Amino acid sequence: MTRPVTVGLDGSPESRAAAEWAAGEARRLGLPLKLVQVWEPVPDPMVQAPMLGTEVHQHWTERILREVAEGVRERHPGLDVSTGQLSGRPADVLVSAAEDAELLALGSRGLSGIGGFVIGSVGLSVVAHAGRPVVLVRAGAQAADPHGTDPTAVPSTAKGARPVVLGLDTDGPDDRLIEFAFAAAARRGTPLRVVHGWNPPPYYAYGLAVDPALQTDLARGASARLTEILNPWRTKFPEVRVIEESRYGNPGTHLVDASGEACLLVVGRRVRRSPLGARIGSVAHAVLHHSTAPVAVVPHD
Repeated sequence: MTRPVTVGLDGSPESRAAAEWAAGEARRLGLPLKLVQVWEPVPDPMVQAPMLGTEVHQHWTERILREVAEGVRERHPGLDVSTGQLSGRPADVLVSAAEDAELLALGSRGLSGIGGFVIGSVGLSVVAHAGRPVVLVRAGAQAADPHGTDPTAVPSTAKGARPVVLGLDTDGPDDRLIEFAFAAAARRGTPLRVVHGWNPPPYYAYGLAVDPALQTDLARGASARLTEILNPWRTKFPEVRVIEESRYGNPGTHLVDASGEACLLVVGRRVRRSPLGARIGSVAHAVLHHSTAPVAVVPHD
């Protein structure tokens, strides 16, 4: 079965940006693009109100799908684009749609003046529960071609190719996460910048201030471990230039900083099965809210 690149649309500029990003990714992958719009059935009391009936709502969603699909086809001739209307609780429906997709792209609203994402309850729930990669895109973000063209293929003055950035935890590296990032960089013909943030073990913490040699040894060990993990992937993807960064401090902070020069930021989400339900880790949570580049969250064990 061919999995499409799927986009959840709600008519916002952010979801339209997600559709444009996904169209480019579908072309790079050689896959079809599927645009879906989810609408919740209107509660009975509201159905009786003027202009709030189910038919009006359905007509509006059909118009969104039609307009976005027409625009994507114009900008990406030859791309197989399909549309679908789905009904139900948006988060649940989108999680189900993701299961049949290569990846799911969603829009995320930016905070003016702060430079972060506002991740709504639907987006957070989808990221926390989807079994496939989910990419969050904001309007006006670096969703364009990594080589310096905007979403409508107008040349820009950007110099060089922006890298794909991978946030990697060396204590529990996962092949799916690493392969996703390497493959994304290979498709784009860009470098892969791998960022690892480390902190000393708790029992060392108090000694670091008075023992710089110990901190140097820990840094050297963290860097060597990162190189060890990446070496097999360098062999598998020889065309990808890899930039390693093992840095002391909070991983989320380092990744948010790196997002300013990235075309895509890739992080993992460890699938946790607990009575408290699914959750998003602190690093993924930080970059989802503050990255200036599209963020791909890859679930793994």
